[in-house]
Amino acid sequence: MKFFIDTADISEIRELAAAGFLDGVTTNPSLIAKTGRPIRDVIKEICQTIEGPVSAEVTAIHFDGMIAEGERLASIAANVTVKVPSTWDGFRACRALSRLGHKVNVTLCFSANQALLAAKAGATFISPFVGRLDDLGLDGMEVIREIRTIYDNDKSFTTEILASSIRTPLHVKQAAMAGADIATVPPAVLRNLSKHPLTDRGLESFLADWGRTGQAIL
Repeated sequence: MKFFIDTADISEIRELAAAGFLDGVTTNPSLIAKTGRPIRDVIKEICQTIEGPVSAEVTAIHFDGMIAEGERLASIAANVTVKVPSTWDGFRACRALSRLGHKVNVTLCFSANQALLAAKAGATFISPFVGRLDDLGLDGMEVIREIRTIYDNDKSFTTEILASSIRTPLHVKQAAMAGADIATVPPAVLRNLSKHPLTDRGLESFLADWGRTGQAIL
């Protein structure tokens, strides 16, 4: 499973990209707003930092506006993926933008039926929001499993499942087990994947024993 990072913070992106764990970046209007900078400048800098797909989201809610904004966003860099919502106009825009040769991430997906329409529209990525479904007392990962089954049943579909609204390391593991192609995660969650209390305890014990030997490897 590939890892995308869900942030517009360029310092976080640079640090994690240098560690070699990033395959792409996802942004949204809320993340861009937190930077206090023009969206074009933020997306351009991210695209210069990482070679993988960088999702930049339209804010228009109607077809014509989505196409105009999508074209403008796609012109920023070759690795921009235009992000559109899982609405009727969004699926229409996905189809049109895909036919123009642009990568498209269909976001705010909450059902397998929406994912089916996205695949039919030629989406590059579908972004089911598992955390927000969990917030409503539903099983977000079940939607991932349903989408995986639907996509596997039709070999003509090339849309990748991008598990989104990931809140915890457990979500990451569950997404991988459910068959997601990608998980987009906040920086803190990605770092927390390395943590386990028994690892810390074991390392502390090993270092204490080594210290008592008085030796040095170098």
